[in-house]
Amino acid sequence: MKFEKTPYFNKLKPYKLKLSFGNYYFCEDLIVGELFEGIHFDWAMAKDLISEIYIHYGENAKIYYIANRINSYSIDPQNWLKIEKEHDILKASAIVVYSNSSYINASLEKHFTKKSIKRCFSLVEAINWVGNFKEFN
Repeated sequence: MKFEKTPYFNKLKPYKLKLSFGNYYFCEDLIVGELFEGIHFDWAMAKDLISEIYIHYGENAKIYYIANRINSYSIDPQNWLKIEKEHDILKASAIVVYSNSSYINASLEKHFTKKSIKRCFSLVEAINWVGNFKEFN
């Protein structure tokens, strides 16, 4: 389900950022990302997104990230390591999966970061997990 079709969209009132490779919804300390079909999300794209995060949240940004994988695309799992090492902006992440192959990929990605990554089967589950995660930090 697209983020814009959930009740959370109106509740969280995000800023929508449209990039050439996907749409991002910037909430208070949470970003929901929806990449486009067939994209290979590489480090250059990650750097573009990180630049936008710093513009929106400031140089000391610390955010939660939800990858809402409504489309089929690939990513370079090394991005997780580079983000953690070079920018350290993520508090925790959730990956919303809609297929078995997406679940397997998300499981692989978990091995590329020390930060918490939760695999979820719905966007609502991911948003609730982030909300609960925030309560305990």
